[in-house]
Amino acid sequence: MFQKNPPAFIQDDERLSRLKKLRETMGAHGISATLLGASDSLLYFTGLHWHQSERLLGALVTQDGLFYIVPGFEKSRVETLPHLPGEILTWEEDQSPAELVAAQLKPSEKLALDDALPLFIYHALAKAVGAERLADGGRLIRNLRLCKSAAEIAIIKYAMDLTLDIHRQAHAIMKPGIRASEVVRFIDERHRELAGSSSTFCIVSFGLATSLPHGADGDQTLVAGDVILVDTGTRIDGYHSDLTRTYMIDEPTKEFAAGWAIEREAQQAVFDAAKLGASCASLDDAARGVMSRHGLGPDYQLPGLPHRAGHGLGLEIHEEPYIVRGNQTKLATGMCFSNEPMIVFPGKFGIRLEDHIYMADDGAHWFTQPAKGPAEPFA
Repeated sequence: MFQKNPPAFIQDDERLSRLKKLRETMGAHGISATLLGASDSLLYFTGLHWHQSERLLGALVTQDGLFYIVPGFEKSRVETLPHLPGEILTWEEDQSPAELVAAQLKPSEKLALDDALPLFIYHALAKAVGAERLADGGRLIRNLRLCKSAAEIAIIKYAMDLTLDIHRQAHAIMKPGIRASEVVRFIDERHRELAGSSSTFCIVSFGLATSLPHGADGDQTLVAGDVILVDTGTRIDGYHSDLTRTYMIDEPTKEFAAGWAIEREAQQAVFDAAKLGASCASLDDAARGVMSRHGLGPDYQLPGLPHRAGHGLGLEIHEEPYIVRGNQTKLATGMCFSNEPMIVFPGKFGIRLEDHIYMADDGAHWFTQPAKGPAEPFA
């Protein structure tokens, strides 16, 4: 049973350090201010969590200030939520938040925009500020978020361990006749109990539905001899867990066991290729090399690997770095990403083994240990 005490959550001093780096980056690029939307970047830099809506709520970061741009009627709510100290600037329902942002800038100053801001906000800002003074802030922000701190990695590790334990519990209740919806509900209840938050997602697939990477519509019932795929995660202090196991509770068929062994070999090849300085593309190549040697593929053809071999993970469940063909981003200390080179056998079943990797000064490390065998999903 999972009993580990959670690590310390992200503190204000780390967020202030992030803002300092953002301002340094802004200065190096001739940017006077950056507007953060109701995105995970808002949480990353300020600690404020808010859901995107048709009303602009965000934060304007200048070289010497932090201003929250808030609908007037939401001010009292924002004041109750965790966030770094900063001046709260409000706009009313008959006013333009873009004009409020513009009023904080000098006529010649450039404004970088969080790339998660909706297009309608961009158009309003282009009218209020001038399109020529707007810059894409996505790269500035994402370069800072790309490599995780020790505190971030500790939180993700805790979240992964917790979800892996819930995978074990879900495995223990699998029996013919159980419905996928029952398993989904069980996993969500366990996440709520252990993590204090719900499952962020949960895919439970049986039999043929396992060949659909993101599962099938409708409920399913487990039949003896079915392949089982469970993919789920939660959030701890905003950081995601994300783990997949594929197995059989009966004696594995020769076909499934052979496919499972190839999947595990491909997953290990990705890990072995994860060297500091290696390109993300080379890890995807390593997975496809295993597939090709076993007569699968090539490229994205089926039976074989229909998608990238992995994705970055942090405050977003899918973020940079992407482990995909053509991505020449070099692996560096602090990068965290999934290792999931799924094999799809159309009309039969699919096999996805997903664990995550973090890069340290001495190379790659597993967040969770890979599965042991086709009927033994845990090390």
